[in-house]
Amino acid sequence: MTRLGGPRPHGEGLAATKPVVGLAVGRGTGPELAAVFERVLGALTTAHPTGVEVVRSERLYHSYVSLREEYGVDRIRELTAQDADHYERFCRRLSEDGADVVFRTAINAQSLYLVRRRLRAVKVDLLTAGEKSLLLVRDQAQGFYTGENRHTPHEVTRTLTFSRETTEAVVGYALERARREWGDGRVARVVMAYKFHLLDGAFDAWVADLADRLDVRIEVFQPDTVNRNLITHGLPDRTLLIAGNEWADIMHVVLLDRFGSDRQENRCTENVCLDPGVAGLVEYQTVHGSADDLAGRDLVNPVATIRAAARVAERHAGCPGAVQATETALAVLDEQGVHTPDLGGRHSTTAVVDALLDALEAPGSGGVPRGPALVGGS
Repeated sequence: MTRLGGPRPHGEGLAATKPVVGLAVGRGTGPELAAVFERVLGALTTAHPTGVEVVRSERLYHSYVSLREEYGVDRIRELTAQDADHYERFCRRLSEDGADVVFRTAINAQSLYLVRRRLRAVKVDLLTAGEKSLLLVRDQAQGFYTGENRHTPHEVTRTLTFSRETTEAVVGYALERARREWGDGRVARVVMAYKFHLLDGAFDAWVADLADRLDVRIEVFQPDTVNRNLITHGLPDRTLLIAGNEWADIMHVVLLDRFGSDRQENRCTENVCLDPGVAGLVEYQTVHGSADDLAGRDLVNPVATIRAAARVAERHAGCPGAVQATETALAVLDEQGVHTPDLGGRHSTTAVVDALLDALEAPGSGGVPRGPALVGGS
């Protein structure tokens, strides 16, 4: 395994003959889930002719709990900035060297959103309910979540920004992604959920101008209006829902329940970077957090991490069928009642992963045989 985090000599790029996957690890249950990710990715890519190289950031990033339990406000601010700067450099170096994917376990939100602002990240999640589907594109690049803090003895002032350039980049990507997800290019409705009334008419004016230029109808609503419509009418099939963090972070789990029929503990999502310097870099993460109370107990639910490994294997490491094979194996685990305690089971993290790999290699499973460990770099 290669570690990446500090400067390297010019021209010393990553191995060009094998797929490269970045790995960034936070505290809490991050190290345990990183091990799950590597193990499952290794099994799913064992047939790859060159192997897969995992490039791990050399820094163990903080969770909010690890910061809050160990440090005071001034030190938290300092470490938050250091984590953000380091993770941004890690992502930019990966992209410069030709990698297009990174898996990250949960880290402190303030550090994370500083990076998402700088890299102009959007979270993408395709939710389905029967034959209906909804594409949620969450704007993580601007707004309250991406703000910076200024402290006085008894006050915190948070400064945030919305920009026309970022808004147009987010909407443009969302439309392109929706047309790609729905193969015939038909998008039934485009809805934006933002607190635009707080921005003196600027935000909805930007969107109206962009809609005219693109010849697309875009409906901009206050979040509470979207909620009322969702409760009363639902949303039509092939709705593209572009939303600010202020609403989407809270509503994601509700939308999962309404459209995805899944729990956040089992879900992974995809973050796409739109900044030109890292355009196309995709970050996968679990929807659940760092679960610091479970750290070191071998009890964290590995399903979301397993699904992330399958997506990386299929979409970025040239292993078609990895996602379906993994879903088939997870269904076997459901039938056998192999679950961690948060899902009502009695199995450890390791036991769940062992059972998954056994199901993948079972005769007639349609899965992949379990192979050797990942081929690492120097």
